[in-house]
Amino acid sequence: MGVALFGAGNVGGGVVEALDRGGERYAAVVGRPLELRGALVRDASTPRHGLGSECLTTDPDALLADPAVRIVVELMGGEDPAADYIARALRSGRHVVTANKEVIAKQGRDLLAIAADHGVRLLYEASVGGGIPIISPLSRDLLANEITGVTAIINGTTNYMLTGMASEGADYADILADAQRLGYAEPDPTADVEGIDAAYKLAILCGLAFHVAVRPDDIVRQGITTLTANDLRHADALGYAIKLLANGRLVDGELIASVQPTLIARSEPLAKVDGVLNAVQVEGDLVGRVVLEGPGAGPGPTASAVLADVLDLARDIVAGRPPVETPPLRRVRVRPPGEHRARRYLRMTVADRPGVLGEIGYALGAHGVSIASVIQVEADEDARTAEIVLTTHIAAGAELEAALDAISASDVVEEICNVIAMAG
Repeated sequence: MGVALFGAGNVGGGVVEALDRGGERYAAVVGRPLELRGALVRDASTPRHGLGSECLTTDPDALLADPAVRIVVELMGGEDPAADYIARALRSGRHVVTANKEVIAKQGRDLLAIAADHGVRLLYEASVGGGIPIISPLSRDLLANEITGVTAIINGTTNYMLTGMASEGADYADILADAQRLGYAEPDPTADVEGIDAAYKLAILCGLAFHVAVRPDDIVRQGITTLTANDLRHADALGYAIKLLANGRLVDGELIASVQPTLIARSEPLAKVDGVLNAVQVEGDLVGRVVLEGPGAGPGPTASAVLADVLDLARDIVAGRPPVETPPLRRVRVRPPGEHRARRYLRMTVADRPGVLGEIGYALGAHGVSIASVIQVEADEDARTAEIVLTTHIAAGAELEAALDAISASDVVEEICNVIAMAG
């Protein structure tokens, strides 16, 4: 069973190593051996672990012209040229396995249609959650359920950073430098820390869970760059952890989808997911709540997900099973931020004088936002300002925005330092 690899970086190397180590076992599972026919790389003169120079090529057509290749594994990353190569492989009658979250989130519908037109399959278990099996459970094991919600920690970089900020009292810049030194964060961390990576993954999960078409740009997104050690400390005092939470729900036929820092009660399973681990919580009408947790990235975990898809395809090819038709995704209205209803955490610097809390409470209440709790940080005796933390009851985003505009214009609030959603 011929396999071609498009991309031979860290994850590709993990796949090659696993194929070499588990070859006999995989052959027993499939019914015939898997043979790596070659790898597409940018520079064929650079040695790759486990791959001889005769296996390397810079020409995708050389691999697609090989009649022995039945499965193409795309591990290049990025949208261009990966999406084009996937489409070409599908049109050539090859099944494709990919770990490319950006391509699936942005062009998955079109590529799945191409696959269906050419009688082949496109599988993408590794695109979300690394070693956590979540695509297959949503596609098959939980299919009898009406999924009511998907909540996830699906970016290991930010989860590592927030865990460190909470446990060590480190500020954002220091913990980012630490994550980069350890290889958990890229030199340019924008996709991770601004929630872009998680938004791609949430778009994929929402499509599977709710059978709706979701663009990454539809998702309300806020990164972690404004968080400080103070926020993590105050959250802990309130009984919460702060996580970059990806959340999707279908309510009254409309999608509510967001990626944002969120306060989660310490008693909740996701609040206990620390370090580089990922977790996905799915709620269904029959099964209730299911939580899947594990490593979200790395050569080994990602290779595990990639090869699960490869073995699935290879067994179907050997058995002569035709591809299962994928039902089309429907378009639904996506609720804008102003219509998202939630409790919020507000941290602000205010004038240190009597009556300030009353004025703030009045301004919030005038716009339909009520205060649930208050923490006042003790100020120095000669301080002109003080820091306070408020939590609110549930309110719409538009109501909160109007209330914050009103108190910002008053002479009692010097700065609104942070606004963070609260789960529940």
